[in-house]
Amino acid sequence: MKISLAPAVSAPGRKGWGLSAVAMLRISVASAVIGLSAIQAAADDYALGAMDKLRIRVAEWQTAEGAVRDWSAISGEYTVGASGDISLPFLGTVPASGKTTAEIADAVGVQLQKLFGLPDRPSASVELAQYRPIYLAGDVQTPGEYPFAPDMTVLKAISLGGGLHRSENGQRFARDFINAQGDSAVQVAERNRLLIRRARLQAEIAEKDDIAVPAELKNAVDVQSLVESEKALMVSRDKRLKLQLTALAELKALLQSEIESLGKKSATQNRQLTLVMEDKGRVDDLADKGLALSARLLSVEQRIADIQASVLDIDTASLKAKQDVSKANQDEITLRNDWNAQLAQELQNTEAELDTLNLKLATSRDLMTEALLQSADAAQKATGAGAAADISYALVRQEDGKSVVIPADEGTRVQPGDVVKVTSVLNTQ
Repeated sequence: MKISLAPAVSAPGRKGWGLSAVAMLRISVASAVIGLSAIQAAADDYALGAMDKLRIRVAEWQTAEGAVRDWSAISGEYTVGASGDISLPFLGTVPASGKTTAEIADAVGVQLQKLFGLPDRPSASVELAQYRPIYLAGDVQTPGEYPFAPDMTVLKAISLGGGLHRSENGQRFARDFINAQGDSAVQVAERNRLLIRRARLQAEIAEKDDIAVPAELKNAVDVQSLVESEKALMVSRDKRLKLQLTALAELKALLQSEIESLGKKSATQNRQLTLVMEDKGRVDDLADKGLALSARLLSVEQRIADIQASVLDIDTASLKAKQDVSKANQDEITLRNDWNAQLAQELQNTEAELDTLNLKLATSRDLMTEALLQSADAAQKATGAGAAADISYALVRQEDGKSVVIPADEGTRVQPGDVVKVTSVLNTQ
C-alpha cells in the first residue's frame, strides 16, 4: 500500500500540537506501517471501482507554527459511488474509478493545495478499507453478494456460498465435504510450513549452512519458496548471533590488551620504586651522618608514596580488567547456552504443532471420505445409479464498461466485482 507524504501547511482555525516536523513525520509513518492490513499489502496497484471503500487521512505541516495539524473534516471512510467518484468535504466529487490509492492521495493533496492556496501540498494517505464485493450465481447453495478477500479463487468463492447446489438428500454431505476439503487444504499448507521450519531448526542445531528438504515435501509445489523463506530467516538469525559473539570477542581482546599494557606499566613503576628505594637508602645514610637535609629526605619519601599509590592503582585497574574478561567469557557461554536452549524449545514446539496438525489433517480427510460416500449414496437414491453432474464455471467481469465472460476452473483467481457463475448439467449416460 503506497502512502503519499508531502509537506503541508495548516488548515484554518486549528491549533498545533507543538511537535517537530521530523518527529510527527516519523510517528505518522510508523503508525501507518503498523496499521496496514493484508488488504492494503495486496492493493498497491489495485484499480479502484464502484463500491470499494477507502480510508482517507489528511494532515499538514504549518511552517509558521512549526506544528502538524490534522484535517479531521476530510479524514474518514468513503465509498466509491456508482459513478466512479468519491465525495469529499471542500473538494466535492473526486474521480476514483480506475485509479490507485496513491493516485487518489496525490489528487487530494493537489486539490486541497489549489483550493486553499497553500504554499505546500497537504499530506494525504489513502488506504483500501474494503474491496467491492463479488457475486455468486447459478448452481450455488446460497447465491448472492459476498465480501472479496485477496487470493480468492473460484473454489474459495463458492465455499462462501455453501458450495455447489445439491439435492435435499445430498446437499448437507456436499457441504461437509467442501468444508473438510477447505480445512484440509489449509492444514496441508500449515504442515508443509512446519516441516520446513523443523528442517531449518535441525540445520541450525547441527550448525549446517543448508536446509535439507524433508522427504514428505519432495513433490510439493511450493517447497522452494518455503525453503527460501526459512533460509533467509536462518541466515538472519546466524548473522545476529555471530555479530553478538564477535562483539564479545572484540571486547575480550580489548580488555586483554589493556591488561598487558597495565602489566608493562606496573613493571615500569616497580622499577622506579626500586630505584627510589635505593636512593632513599643513600639519603638515610647521609642523614645519619648529618650530611643530608630533612627536606631531601621528605622529598624522597613523598616520591616513594606516589609511586606506591600509582602501582596500587595499576594493580586495581588490572584486576578490574581481568574481572571484565571473566564476565565477557561468561556472557559468551550464556549467549551460546541461551541460543541452544531457544533452538531446542522451538524444535519441541514445532514437533508438538506438527503432531496436532497431523491429527487434524487425518480427521479432515476422514470427514471428506465419509461425505463423499454419503453424498454418492444420496445422489444414487435421488437420480438412479450411474448419474453424475458436469460442473462448469465462468467469471463475468466488467472490462471497459462491458461484461466479459471468462471460462474458469476451481483454481481461477477472482477479482473484486466479479460474478462467479456455476452451471451444473446432470449426465446420466
